[in-house]
Amino acid sequence: MNDNDIKKLIKLVEDSEIDQLEVSRWGRKIKITRRLSGGNGHSGGSTVYQMAPPMPAVATPPPAPAATSAATVDSAPPSADKNYIEIKSPMVGTFYAAPAPDAPPYTKVGDRVSVGQVVCIIEAMKLMNEIESEVSGPVAKILVENAQPVEFGQVLFLIDPAG
Repeated sequence: MNDNDIKKLIKLVEDSEIDQLEVSRWGRKIKITRRLSGGNGHSGGSTVYQMAPPMPAVATPPPAPAATSAATVDSAPPSADKNYIEIKSPMVGTFYAAPAPDAPPYTKVGDRVSVGQVVCIIEAMKLMNEIESEVSGPVAKILVENAQPVEFGQVLFLIDPAG
């Protein structure tokens, strides 16, 4: 998240009636809290945000293969002797492989991705969130189908860092 995104989130908290907002994206967590003045129930003028340090990417063995369609997801299981880096969903929402229904997907199995490259979109609460890769390497496996609901922390892609 850049400074502009953080400023927008702070403004969102200040302009709304929510007292706290926590956003986690690719290992970075931002918590924005509105401080309330004591006793009278009116909100104070200060908004505080905290940013946790980024968590390192961890190479883990691939999960058990999910039942998916071969049309959009690679059906061949990746080699068990390799350590893949997972790209996980930073939020609950709907996974989209392309920016529009008639557009080509952001990435396919075998494509090489680089750090900062958009690999998919997750729609959450009517907002389209571009998910960027934090690692470089070829896509070894896509574990979800287009328009499939995903959970926070669900593995979306396996990247071969040695490739």
